[in-house]
Amino acid sequence: MRYEGDVYRPPSEAHSLIVQATLGCTHNSCTFCAMYKEKKFRLRHYEEVLKDFQMARSYYPHVERIFLADGDALCMTTDKLLRILDSAREIFPECTRISVYSRSSHILNKSASELERLREAGLGIVYIGAESGSEEVLSRVNKGERPAQIIQAVKKAESAGILTSITFVSGLGGKELMTEHAIETGKMIGEMGASYVGLLTLILTPGAPMYDDMKSGRFIPLSAQEVIEELDLILSNADCISDCVLRSNHPSNLISLRGTLPKDKERLLTQVRRAKADGSITDLRLKNRYL
Repeated sequence: MRYEGDVYRPPSEAHSLIVQATLGCTHNSCTFCAMYKEKKFRLRHYEEVLKDFQMARSYYPHVERIFLADGDALCMTTDKLLRILDSAREIFPECTRISVYSRSSHILNKSASELERLREAGLGIVYIGAESGSEEVLSRVNKGERPAQIIQAVKKAESAGILTSITFVSGLGGKELMTEHAIETGKMIGEMGASYVGLLTLILTPGAPMYDDMKSGRFIPLSAQEVIEELDLILSNADCISDCVLRSNHPSNLISLRGTLPKDKERLLTQVRRAKADGSITDLRLKNRYL
C-alpha cells in the first residue's frame, strides 16, 4: 500500500484495510497530541484512493473492514465521500463495514439525510476524540470544540444509524482539573448515548505542546494512583440510559476494563476500587494484575 507519513488508526481497526482518503488532520492544534505534525492537511484525489483500492484488491482475497484514514475523513463533501464508499463496496463486495475518524463539527455540518445516505453506502462507525467532558479542559488543550457540540454530534450520528465510538483521555486535566475532568466526563458518557466509549491514559511525547508544559512544570500530570481515583469518579458519574460498550484496555491504561454500561457499572467500579485500595499499581507493567 502507498502511505504518506505515519498512519494512525483506532485499536479496533487493527485488522482492517487502511486507505488514506485524507492526509493529516483539519485541526491539528490539540496541545496534547503529536500526531500528524509532519503533514499539511489535504484531501486526496479520488483517483489516488481508487488506485489504492485496486492495489489492495490484487493483494488481499478477503477484506471484511476498511478504515479511511487519516483524521477527519468526514470533512469531505458528502458526494465525494459517497463516491469513495461506492467504489469500496464495488471493489470489495465482501466488506461489511467502513469507518472513519471525525471531528464532531463535521458531523454537525451534514444534514440527517446526508448521514443516512452515507450509512446506506456502507459507513458503519465514526470514531470521535471527545477527550474530556469538561469545557475548561477542552479549552486549555485547544480542542476547538465544546462538550455540547460533541454530545449533539454523537446523537445525530446515532440517530442516522451510524455507530459512534468516543475516546476520552484520563489525566488530561492534570492535577489541577482532575476532579472536574472526571465528573464532567462521566456525565457526558451518560448523556450522549454513544455505542462505544474508549478510555485512554494521557502519555505525552515530544512534539506535543503539552509535553513542554509538563517539562517546565506548567502542567502537572497525575500519579498512577490518581489516575485510578479519576477512573472511579468517571465511572461513578456515568449514568447511561442506553447500552454503551466501555473499554479501557489500551496499552496506555493501568487497569484493563471491559463491560457494558449500565449493567456492568458496579462490577467495573468494584474492579477499580480493588486496585485503588491495593495501592500497588505504579506503572504499566502491573496493569494486567486486575484483568
